[in-house]
Amino acid sequence: MSHNMHMNTQPLVSIIMPSYNCAAFIAESIESVLAQSYQNWELLISDDCSTDGTIEVIEGYCAKDDRITFFPAETNGGAAVTRNRSITEAAGQFIAFLDSDDIWLPQKLEKQIAFMMENKIALSYTRFNTINEDGTHAANAPDLPASIDYNGLLSNQIIGCLTAVYDTEICGKVYMPLIRKRQDFGLWLKILKQGHIAHCHPDVLATYRLRTGSISSNKWSAVHYTWRLYREVERLSLPRATYCLCAYIARKMMRSRL
Repeated sequence: MSHNMHMNTQPLVSIIMPSYNCAAFIAESIESVLAQSYQNWELLISDDCSTDGTIEVIEGYCAKDDRITFFPAETNGGAAVTRNRSITEAAGQFIAFLDSDDIWLPQKLEKQIAFMMENKIALSYTRFNTINEDGTHAANAPDLPASIDYNGLLSNQIIGCLTAVYDTEICGKVYMPLIRKRQDFGLWLKILKQGHIAHCHPDVLATYRLRTGSISSNKWSAVHYTWRLYREVERLSLPRATYCLCAYIARKMMRSRL
């Protein structure tokens, strides 16, 4: 069946996928895009100088489906630079995000795009389950607030990057701030700072993969970059940044106890 059948009625969705040494997982991520019931998409994969066979996997998929485009980097620039490269090339009305080790459920785009179009939503997110690195179940999707504004998101980062979609016709093409981590958080804040409210589709539509590594050092790194985002990107006052960071850490600790 041709994937052009619904092209005239469905807006184009540009899927932003950064990749770096993810040969073990990226095929499953790409397959979850190919399995979408919504067919009018382009997958823009920007690779950040992988050395493990990731590029060969991507090139294999590009040869099979002309909706997949590959942008290799000449130097390693980090996730923000890599994602922004794909956003620059994106032609879609909707910009969606999927990392190269995460997975979408088959009706993810169909349900979320319909939800956004019916309600004229600038930025949406969904619930997601969590799996371990080997694919075994790790955690059920938590309930999320039905909507959140700029001030709410500052101290409660609930939007999973693998679930986020924004509408360029409502908020324009928005890029990630150039920091090494938490740049996705910075992008959602940029959109909400325009005065928009992010809305949650209540269904579980994606699966997040927990990767091994030093969890404790990653947690401190996340705190460090969240603080930098508050102070250097959002320009929050010292008292406000401190309040938001304390609330952010408290919520993280509460979630880890659940």
